[in-house]
Amino acid sequence: MNRILVLYYSRSGSVAEMARHIAHGIESVSGCEASIRTVPSVSTTAESIEDDIPESGPPYATHEDLISCDGLALGSPTRFGNMAAPMKYFIDSTSDIWASGSLAGKPATVFSSTASLHGGQETTLLSMMLPLMHHGMLILGVPYTESGLFANEGGGTPYGVTHVAGDKNQHPVSENEKQLCLATGKRLAEITKKLNAN
Repeated sequence: MNRILVLYYSRSGSVAEMARHIAHGIESVSGCEASIRTVPSVSTTAESIEDDIPESGPPYATHEDLISCDGLALGSPTRFGNMAAPMKYFIDSTSDIWASGSLAGKPATVFSSTASLHGGQETTLLSMMLPLMHHGMLILGVPYTESGLFANEGGGTPYGVTHVAGDKNQHPVSENEKQLCLATGKRLAEITKKLNAN
């Protein structure tokens, strides 16, 4: 069984929903299973820490989740054109995994959500790609064979799946964005399966 990690941080729920759709796409491929994980928030108060187990939702990711995965989908909301601090904090803690080379040669994709159409989606996706490249991962984008990239509403880029939530998080993940999430998960699973077959 090919185990693909869907690792995300979500503040308002949009990225979490995208993660679930990507996981469905992964599990539409026989021999592939999705493992959904999140990361704890980062407090501005140095003494404040999160419990080891979240109150609800998926468990927090561990280094073992990354090491043991066969592929990775990494998601974060946009913060000034960059990934959110909690995801960056987790990724910054993975130098032991980098030193071991455990992620080298594994496929990965990235996804994000912004409040506005021009809220830094593409730079956020690129910011998530950079550490994955340092880990030696193989970055998968969204090909233009996906007709959803030509839509005039919502998100979607060749760099990864995106969602436009609105300034008050009033826009649910659209049907087009869902389809791009499903297609991305399926593509990640198919490529992971092919790589592991060799």
